[in-house]
Amino acid sequence: MTALANGTTYRVLYVEDDPQMAATFNRAFGETASITIVTSLEEALFCLDADPSIDLVVYNDRLNSASFLNRIKDKPNSGRFSTILLTGEGSIDLGAEPYHGRVTDVFHYGYSEAAFQTRLSYLILKKQYAEKKQVVESEGGEHKHTKVRMPIGKRIFDITLSFFLLLMISPILLVVAILVKLDSKGPIFYGSKRVGMGYKVFNMYKFRTMRTDADQMLASMASKNMYNVKKAEEPVDQICDECQLVGSCQRPLFLDDKQVCEKVYFRNEKAKAMFSKFKEDPRVTRLGKILRNTSIDELPQFYNILRGDMSFVGNRPLPPYEAEKLTASGYARRFAAPAGLTGLWQVTKRGGAAVSDQERIQLDVLYAKKYSFRTDLMIVIRTLKAVWQKENV
Repeated sequence: MTALANGTTYRVLYVEDDPQMAATFNRAFGETASITIVTSLEEALFCLDADPSIDLVVYNDRLNSASFLNRIKDKPNSGRFSTILLTGEGSIDLGAEPYHGRVTDVFHYGYSEAAFQTRLSYLILKKQYAEKKQVVESEGGEHKHTKVRMPIGKRIFDITLSFFLLLMISPILLVVAILVKLDSKGPIFYGSKRVGMGYKVFNMYKFRTMRTDADQMLASMASKNMYNVKKAEEPVDQICDECQLVGSCQRPLFLDDKQVCEKVYFRNEKAKAMFSKFKEDPRVTRLGKILRNTSIDELPQFYNILRGDMSFVGNRPLPPYEAEKLTASGYARRFAAPAGLTGLWQVTKRGGAAVSDQERIQLDVLYAKKYSFRTDLMIVIRTLKAVWQKENV
């Protein structure tokens, strides 16, 4: 069972009145976390009051989840545990009440245990990271917080330059805003959640360059991802070398009513790209191609810099689904550097250069270890030379 920094285990409260589903859940995740199973809303509320160490509530939507979420919102410890819903509904709007701010994720009945395990492992790693930031160092019993901070000189530079640039380019921003509105239906600006320095989540703003249905098109474009590993997936019915020696699969995993080798499945999952980027992206509008090739679409991010969400130079802030894949200690180091409008990766591997997600991570980690005013100045100069791209990427 996974141990946290303080030696305790990750506590899960599973609310389910179906004995078979409860037994399946306990079998699948009992070695990862300490699981307590209750069968009703009232039992769940009692357990949360009696045990403040619960880290995650997994709640079957069929057992009146709306009432549960409304009743926990005023509990003093409601902010310290996460909630995942299991549902048979087609979709749930997590931005609506009572789900907003209270539900971390939604899984549909018949979900992949491997997918749930990935989510559970991320939540455990996230808590471990938070605990390590507040670990007690031995001498004197004093608490030393290892919170990452942007250097004061870098912050002053960012505030001064971003304010000056926003003032100077305000006429350009106005003209582009009008053109975006005339070019295609949808909002002028596109704001999306990004994870930056110290895992801080913020809204990053750009001029909209894509169609309004771009997110729905993403799943059908996976084969065109530039970061895809150029290695064919192993057949799911193939067994690993160890199992072949025995003559049968020793680690069976059941997905979509089919038996697969667990080792082969996770080898395929590991080979999938961590990032998404496309050449000649069909989701981009006519005006969007021009804005992207000239980097004009990123001008609104001067506002993010002024706010302190980002810096002029740093590691590109990632969408949450990409950041969740980089929780291992070697990868997480990239989040020790400020989020940036441009950075070492952009000027080193921009345009037509072949790049893998591992190379991108390594460049991000290198910047986090070495960044300085001199490094930033060199990156800014190289960025200015690379602004006019030759390829639509």
